[in-house]
Amino acid sequence: MWDENKVRIKDIAEELGVSTATVSNVLHGKTKKISDRTVKMVEQKLEERGYIPDMAATLLARNNSRIIGVIVNDHPKYEGHTFEDPFISAAINHLSDEIETSGYFMMLKKAKKITEVVNFASMWNLDGIVIIGFCEDEYQDLRDHIRIPFVIYDGFADVQNRFGNITIDDFGGGRQAGEYLRSMGHSHVLCIADNDICMDLLRYKGLCEGLNCKADFLKIPMGAKEREAFYLSELDTLKEYTAIFAVSDYYAIELMRFFQRQGLVIPDDISIVGFDGCREASEITPKLTTIAQNNLLRAQAAISLLLKMIDHSETTENLSIPVKLTIGQSVRRLN
Repeated sequence: MWDENKVRIKDIAEELGVSTATVSNVLHGKTKKISDRTVKMVEQKLEERGYIPDMAATLLARNNSRIIGVIVNDHPKYEGHTFEDPFISAAINHLSDEIETSGYFMMLKKAKKITEVVNFASMWNLDGIVIIGFCEDEYQDLRDHIRIPFVIYDGFADVQNRFGNITIDDFGGGRQAGEYLRSMGHSHVLCIADNDICMDLLRYKGLCEGLNCKADFLKIPMGAKEREAFYLSELDTLKEYTAIFAVSDYYAIELMRFFQRQGLVIPDDISIVGFDGCREASEITPKLTTIAQNNLLRAQAAISLLLKMIDHSETTENLSIPVKLTIGQSVRRLN
């Protein structure tokens, strides 16, 4: 007996004004002779009419699944709240939009080890991968184990065969922060970071060049509770500086709130500059002066490069996104 509630290919075709063959070909991944607009229209209608289980099976069976994986390093510093980090959440938001606009599906995963990516990519027949976090040696190890093209969205690595790298001008951003602080009369400046390598090191070196003198550097713990205790133990030392440059807005905002709990006024007692330009930087009081990166532009560059790599296996590029000083009210003029 025919189930009148079951969605049929014929029904989808009639609703869209296309042939049943067109719908069937989209279902089975035979889309070379069908326009991208029609493919997207059919896929959207299939999903709308409840064809999702069948669509999922079809996507996985295709040579090209049209699934792009976004893998985020579930680093201990996030303490189980990886997707709540302002930088990570902003990146995912823009990547999701760009992937969908390009006619692909996004599959999101946290991973404590980059080796988890191998099974994940195979399980879902991913067409490409965007990776956030991890280190240079891990990227090369992944390259040795999978043939799927991938783009490093936020990391530090030389471009190798079949993976691309989207960076930002870390050194230039640090230099802009240093130049601004120097113009405001600051020379006794401290830089805080949870490591002294890769992007953070570049930001520190840029800061020193912009200041036209060497800034001090303080390595802080990765755990929030440990940082609170550390700041308390170092409070007298921290108060000796006229300004502090944090290598991320997260650390800058956390430090601002710590100082305020100690009765200090920002920027009257101490000035603070961050890096990233996250939404919270403009919402905190006083508004944080920060080096802002364009997350939309970064996501567009990452997906555009990845699609090139999917179409042309030998494509590799190293793209750098500019950053810009955004002046808030967290820096006091001394001169």
